[in-house]
Amino acid sequence: MTTSQVPTRQPSYGTQEAPSAWSGWVTFAGIMLIMVGAFQIIEALTALFRRTYYTVNNDHLLVRVNYTGWGWIHLVLGVLLVCAGLGLFTGQMWARVVGVVLAGLSAVANLVFIAAYPFWSLTVIFLDILVIYAIAVHGREMRTDI
Repeated sequence: MTTSQVPTRQPSYGTQEAPSAWSGWVTFAGIMLIMVGAFQIIEALTALFRRTYYTVNNDHLLVRVNYTGWGWIHLVLGVLLVCAGLGLFTGQMWARVVGVVLAGLSAVANLVFIAAYPFWSLTVIFLDILVIYAIAVHGREMRTDI
């Protein structure tokens, strides 16, 4: 064999796909999941420790649950949202599925809770919709970045 016939193993640089510009949406979704989770935790602590803060009493809510019950619902949801947001940075499929489901549950919980604190609830619902969009449409992109 001559030197021209010997196969050489050279590393192939530049053959890995470059991450798309849409991967920023997934990073945004992860950060927003953590923020929405933090918002839910703040809302929970307010409902648990300062029930008089809200604009209406619990009899005027769509679902008549006392504020202590709502506080525990928001607290559990908030902690799970933060965990899903952290998991989303790893590019795992389970984090994407859990993130979309929890963002949907967060939107529904805040829709039901909207009479108590309208501006806060609408803000969280809007952020939940952005998170669902970013994960559902561009969730696969994060896996190529890592």
